[in-house]
Amino acid sequence: MPLKIIGHGTWYDKMALNVIQRESQLKRGLSPLRTESGIGASGIPHIGSLADATRSHAVSLAIENQGVPSELIAFSDDKDGLRKVPAGFPSDLKKYLGFPGSSIPDPFGSCHQSFGEHVTSLLLEALEKCDIRFRFMSGTDVYRRGLLNKQIEVLLKNSTKVGEIIREEVGQEKYVDALPYFPVCQQCGRIYTTKAYEFLPEESTVLYVCEGTDIGGSRITGCGHRGEVDYRSGEGKLSWKAEFAARWAALGISFEAYGKDIADSVRVNDRICREILDFEPPLHVQYEVFLDKSGKKISKSTGNVFTPQVWFRYGSPQSLLLLTLKRFTGTRALSVVDIPQYMDELDELENEFFRKKGTTELTERSKLAGLYLYCWGLNPPKNPDVHVPYNLLVRLAKVAPKGSEMDFITEKLLSYKYPVDTKTAESRIRYALNWVKDFEEVEGGKITLSGVEIQAVDDLITILEREEKADAVQGAIFKTARKYQLKPRQFFEILYTALLGVPRGPRLGPYIIDVGRQNVIKALRELV
Repeated sequence: MPLKIIGHGTWYDKMALNVIQRESQLKRGLSPLRTESGIGASGIPHIGSLADATRSHAVSLAIENQGVPSELIAFSDDKDGLRKVPAGFPSDLKKYLGFPGSSIPDPFGSCHQSFGEHVTSLLLEALEKCDIRFRFMSGTDVYRRGLLNKQIEVLLKNSTKVGEIIREEVGQEKYVDALPYFPVCQQCGRIYTTKAYEFLPEESTVLYVCEGTDIGGSRITGCGHRGEVDYRSGEGKLSWKAEFAARWAALGISFEAYGKDIADSVRVNDRICREILDFEPPLHVQYEVFLDKSGKKISKSTGNVFTPQVWFRYGSPQSLLLLTLKRFTGTRALSVVDIPQYMDELDELENEFFRKKGTTELTERSKLAGLYLYCWGLNPPKNPDVHVPYNLLVRLAKVAPKGSEMDFITEKLLSYKYPVDTKTAESRIRYALNWVKDFEEVEGGKITLSGVEIQAVDDLITILEREEKADAVQGAIFKTARKYQLKPRQFFEILYTALLGVPRGPRLGPYIIDVGRQNVIKALRELV
């Protein structure tokens, strides 16, 4: 018996149902059901940072789609101390190591109030461009407003148990003696150099000494100051080993995904949340990180940053959402050269969506249609838009006369029977023009040929070396297919895939002449 679709048939719909059912069983009456995404404020946000938020947003959308109010909390960790100078930032930031991100001056001038606000704004800008709905919360502001005060007090009073949980889970002895709280030193302004050693509950103060710490492989010397701070003043923050738990309990978080690199911290916080704060932690899902093509983790501090802003230069926000939502688990190697693939894949998803619109049976195709919906925030276009293969645009951009590229490409697309009177078409042409400006070309589709198919392509190359007329080239393709007993459609799909990366496209004869026979021959030779 066919399975009925939950929501729109995606993983996110299934997870939303799990969240709703779990909250119903817990009977804690949270409304709206909140998902959360942490925003690191220590360097340029990368695509992995965006993915953390887009996935939680998709769960929120799916919860709402099932009739329950929901919202995404985008929580900036701008109270965290700077651990190392991120690649690409001024070297004089080194003097601010250990300072909270929100108290470090903006290294790029006065466009933002602090270093933390500057880097956070880059991710918020990307979220807005992707039409992600969220409620922003600054860690610095949250501490200043006292939103975590109740949880901080409970954790400080139970610091011995907190230390025991941390030691049991990860073997770290640090919090057996120290409180899970970092005051901002009143003398030097650093936060991670301080050690909180005593809590005075009647005075609501924490005693500390600024003794120094090891950060990023180097020692930051403390100033030696001994002082006390009222935890309600906002002049300090919880350790990560306890802060997640406090946030979940204070803000009523029902779902938060996390990367495998912080799995230990999540496990510790789950126990602290449950055993000390008496709040059942949110439903979690662990995801894998994005890697660059060298196999290294994409990082905001090591220089291999692939930012959303880079993606938007060559591809649409919806294609970026497809990247982040397509698969939740499993490590993926990623590069700028993958953008054309996702642009073309989004077109295929759009076709699938309009073919499967209104279906009630769960199939692999209905799941793809559902994925398309989430790429558009459940607010898709009313009709399919223009689908011009990315590589087609790039090849036209390469041969377009300087100064009239847009007119040339538009004219050629019209001759290929593509509608170009839409904003989408104009955007796609601009993506391709940017690509040609910055890169050589887009790779064709990967395809393995049989011996006969190799002979047919090789024969066609010989014909293209001498044939100069579009109609003759078109006819030669048909003749070559028949000569080698290949179905014309099969042979055309081979050529389209090799040249455009997709199995369909414009009439090949005129296209081959327009982009230059030698360019096409070069691409086809890579097949044989």
